[in-house]
Parts: sequence; structure tokens; C-alpha cells
Amino acid sequence: MEISEAEAANELMRLARLIAKHNKLYHADDAPLITDQEYDALVRRNAELEEAFPHLVREDSPSRAVGHEIASSPLSKVTHEVRMMSLDNAFSPEEVEEWMARVRRFLSLDEGNAIAITAEDKIDGLSCSLRYEGGKLVRAATRGDGQVGEDVTPNVAYIADIPQKLSGADIPEVFEIRGEVYMAKSDFMALNEAQEEAGGKLFANPRNAAAGSLRQKDAAVTAKRPLKFWAHGWGAASAVPGARQEEVIRMIEAWGVPVSPLFTCVKDVTGMLAHYDRIARDRPDLPYEIDGVVYKVDRLDYQQRLGFVAKAPRWALAHKFPAERAETTLEAIDIQVGRTGKLTPVGRLAPVLVGGVTVTNVTLHNRDEIERLGVRPGDRVVVQRAGDVIPQLVDNLTRDVERAPFVFPDHCPECGSEAVAEEGEVDVRCTGGLICPAQRTERLKHFVSRGALDIDGLGEKTIDQFFALGWLESPADIFRFKKRRDAILALDGWQERSVEKLVDSIEARRSPDAARLLFGLGIRHVGAVTARDLMKHFHELPALRETAEKARAGDEGAAAALTSIDGIGGAVVEALGDFFHEDHNKAVWDDLLSEVDPPRFEVETRDSPVNGKTVVFTGKLETMSRDEAKAQAERLGAKASGSVSAKTDLLVAGPGAGSKLKKAAELGIEVIDEAGWAEIVANAG
Repeated sequence: MEISEAEAANELMRLARLIAKHNKLYHADDAPLITDQEYDALVRRNAELEEAFPHLVREDSPSRAVGHEIASSPLSKVTHEVRMMSLDNAFSPEEVEEWMARVRRFLSLDEGNAIAITAEDKIDGLSCSLRYEGGKLVRAATRGDGQVGEDVTPNVAYIADIPQKLSGADIPEVFEIRGEVYMAKSDFMALNEAQEEAGGKLFANPRNAAAGSLRQKDAAVTAKRPLKFWAHGWGAASAVPGARQEEVIRMIEAWGVPVSPLFTCVKDVTGMLAHYDRIARDRPDLPYEIDGVVYKVDRLDYQQRLGFVAKAPRWALAHKFPAERAETTLEAIDIQVGRTGKLTPVGRLAPVLVGGVTVTNVTLHNRDEIERLGVRPGDRVVVQRAGDVIPQLVDNLTRDVERAPFVFPDHCPECGSEAVAEEGEVDVRCTGGLICPAQRTERLKHFVSRGALDIDGLGEKTIDQFFALGWLESPADIFRFKKRRDAILALDGWQERSVEKLVDSIEARRSPDAARLLFGLGIRHVGAVTARDLMKHFHELPALRETAEKARAGDEGAAAALTSIDGIGGAVVEALGDFFHEDHNKAVWDDLLSEVDPPRFEVETRDSPVNGKTVVFTGKLETMSRDEAKAQAERLGAKASGSVSAKTDLLVAGPGAGSKLKKAAELGIEVIDEAGWAEIVANAG
């Protein structure tokens, strides 16, 4: 693994925090932010690093944790007599074969000795343990962190699949049945429709709906939800009714507890993979969501010999499915206009469940992607949710059906201005700039954002509200709000103090930093760093405008003056020229400068070890923003660059540093961490 020990330690720290965060969101809050595939990728990366650097395994490592802590749960806690474990994952036939090979090696069995394996679909639900004593259900608990779960006994009384009393023969005195509480696809869709009609919370997917329904303090809420259950194993038991996994599962089924209808027992890897392929093929038509197939060594004496590693048994494996795909109808193609004027086509879909999530929209990226797929409203399409949270449209099944092609607009649907693509670019953009309603509010939000003028009290909702009232159409209007003080106070939700804070915050920006002001205007290709580079050269905004206008008119000297600035290329020169060529932009510029008076831009430098040197920041900075760090570098007389090259003198690497750190090592560039940088700043003259 081409990674240093320091890099590995930093990444393991980041992964531990990130995985813990997503564990809580998934298990405790029932509100995941990433897909299962993205989560699995994080866990696999953590495992790879721990295997390569075993001495760096952390106390809070995800490999040592199962599920989530339940300290904040309103439900009572239950300590599991036998820990509820997790499963290791495989993502390819080769990994399944390697798992079987490891099992054989551990048991000292050659290929001549058959190892029977049970295989069943892995339902995407909430793990639950049911404790029966004398055949009667006495307690039900969620998995929690594997050791301590939540008591949901009153809630499972309303799940028809869970019998309050087992029936049949050979029922042990104590027997914990373990399985999954889940919700069928059709029930999930109906629940969300009812929630929407009632104005309630919509669930992201069936798993979250099931978890949210079961983990209710008021069991009456659970009673109204169509939950189901099936068993896949057991925990504490005074006796086990069988010598094989299959025997015990069939006995549980005979006692009246449902098990997977696709549960089977196979003889070898070929049978395992064949069953996996069969389930994968039938997956779209199953009435419930699954995310893989679970394999378990059938013989219980083999299971005992194999035992456990960390949080998972050696005798079981989850073979995960790749990203799920589904078919649906593309009902319409809408065009959205972003802050920079980019026209983005969005496909409106007939609702379809993909990877556990109801998908109704899909980005089509640009006009070239529409042409590549040949999509038109009415087409049958294939949608996929892979590593990205945003679904992808991957195929058009009715490309050959005769239908009028979709015509990408050449004028902005919001303001009617011409929409064009720059030479060599695929994106089509509205030329309306600040006169375009779609761009105007987004640009105003950008103008007051932290990296630009940083005006407190002007959040997105306030800007939308003031825009709708006709009070806010250009940046200069912000500085006229003092005259609207009484009108603002008359609005719902505004108090004397909040209006006063807003006006004070605005007035404090009457003499703004020129670079921040320039960045806030949202000129294409002029980011925060570029704005500072320009202002360090020109010092005054009128001088920049004059040079840009001359360059646009063909003055080669003016163009050369711009491109001579380190970091400024032809794209920036063209963008500045285009901005000042538009009369409406010049009107906005002049109006704004009639309200504000930016002082001459100067970067005060201090004596420091990095004076005159080039510094690059990479990875996550934990005590400051990247912009703040770059500003510090400038004050110390250094140049803050965005890329590592032979001209780089120092790299400041935070957690998650990647290719830049590797390149710096190859070039022999000095590398320090954030604490080292803070020391340089503190000790500068």
C-alpha cells in the first residue's frame, strides 16, 4: 500500500469519525445520508488500512463496533445474553471463493471434504431478538451496539409474523430467535402516500420506515404500521434443536415463525454463486428490499470451531449486490438554471424504488448527455443508484421508438436571454447574469455568504422573501435596507433586535474588502483565490475594470497585463471581459459602488520563515477554513497555491491528504501538519 504511516493514521482517524457518524444516522436516527455502497466502501477502506498497519488500529475503530450506541434512546435498555454480531462482506465471486478457502484452511479440510453452506437473501430491515421462555415471548430487543439494545416488547405485539407463543414440539425452555423486522415495498409506498397526505414525515426507504415504526415509545404508533418479520438465526438457548443450521432454521419455521422463502442449503461455491445469481435476477420482483445474500457454514460444530473475529463470525459472510437498477418512464425533461447560469436538464420520472429509495428525479447533466442517451419524454429508461447519492440514468430502452427528439433550449427558460456554450465546453449557460431571476437570488445568496461579504441575518429564506417583495434585485439594494427598517419590522417573525442586527451587519460592510466584493459578484472563473490574486495586482477595482474592458476590446497589452499575474489565464481574462461587456452588469457594478467604498487592497505581510515561499494546503483543516489558512499564508508573505509542483516549498497536510501528499514526498518537499502551521503563524514577527 503506497501510503505513509502518518497518512494512514490520519485517514484512520477520519474514517473512525465518519463511519461512527453514519452508523448513528443509519441505526439510531433512521436518517442515512449516504448509500449502502458508499458506507461499505468506507468500511472496506478502513479494513485495508488496518490490515496494512495493524499497530495503528484505534480504540474507536469501526472494526470493533457493531451497530450503534443507544444512550439517547427513549426506550429501555436491554443487555443481550449472547452478543448480536455483524457480518463481514464480500463484493465479488473471487472474494466468496477466498472466504471458502479460509474456512477450509481453518478447519484443515481439503477439497475432497464437502462443506455444506446455507444461503438466504439478506433482507434490508432492523435486527431484532425475540426471547421465548417456556415457548412464550417475554422480551424483544433491537441489536443496538450488539451488547445493549432497546426493549421493543410492547411494539412487536402488533407484528402478526411474531407469535406471542410458539407452537409445536421440541421447544427449548429458553430460546432467542433472531431476525429482521421489515416493511414490504407496497406497504412502504402506501405509508409514504398517507404521510404526505397528512403532512407528516416521509421515510427515505423501507428499512428506515420499519426502524422508525418499531422504535416508537408509543406502541400505538407501531400498531398502525404494516411491519413483518422473518428469522435467520438464534442467540441464547437452553438447547439447540439440531446439529445443522438448516435443521434449526426449519425447526424455528415449524414453531410458527416465518423464515426467508429463498432459504436453502448448497454443497459448494458453485451452488452458492448460482443461488446468488438467481436471487439477483429475481430481486426487482421481490415484494421486499434485499441488499445481498448471506452464507453460513451449515454444521454447527464447524461454526463453534471457526468462532469469531472482532465483530463478525468466521462462519458467515454477506455477499452484497452491486448498485441496483430499475426500469421506469421518463415523464418530462425540465431545465434548471443555476447560480452561474448553467442550464441543467433534470429528468422527471414515474416514481420507482431503486436501492431502497424512491426515485422521482434524475440529473441528465447537459445536452450532450441527452444526445448520447437519445432520451425523450415517454421513454422507458434504466435508473441506477451506485456510489453516488444522486441517481443515474444509464440506459434508454425505447431509443428506437419513433418520437420527436428533445430540443435543448437556446434561450434561458427563466429570463429569455440567449443561452450559449463557450468554445470547447458542453455546458450551456444563460447570458442574462444578474437580470436572470434564477441566477439573481442565487448570486445574491453567494454575495452575502461567508466567503464573500459575510453579512449576518441575510439567510436564504430572507433573501427569497425580500426578493419576492421586490425589495432585493441587485447587491446594491442590500445597502438600502436601512431605509426599509420599519417595513421589515412589520413582517411576521421580525423583532426590533433582529432588524437592528441585520442593519448593523449590513452597515459594517460599507467599506468591504475589495477581493471579497469581487468574489461575491459571482463572475465566472473568479473564485476567492483568483479575486485576491487580481486585487493584489490592481489594488483598486476601477483599475481592474478598465484593464478588463481594454482586453475585451482587443488591447493585447491589457490582456498581457492580466495573464502576467500568476494563476490568471485566458479563461479568467475572457470571463472578466464578458462581464464588463454586458450593460446590465456594468449597471449593477456602478450601482453597487455608489453604496460601498472598498479601501485600497493591500496585503500586510509579517516576517516569517515562509516569506517569499509557496505553500499548499491539503486534506481537512480542523481549526480553520481553507480560505483562512490561505489568508494567513499571504499575511506571512507566502503564496498560497492550489497544486503541488517543483516550485512548492511547503505542504501543510491535514487528515485525508491524498495525491498532493504523495507528490510532495516524491519531490522532496517539506511537509508539516496543521499544528506545525499554527506554530509558524504564532511565532511570526
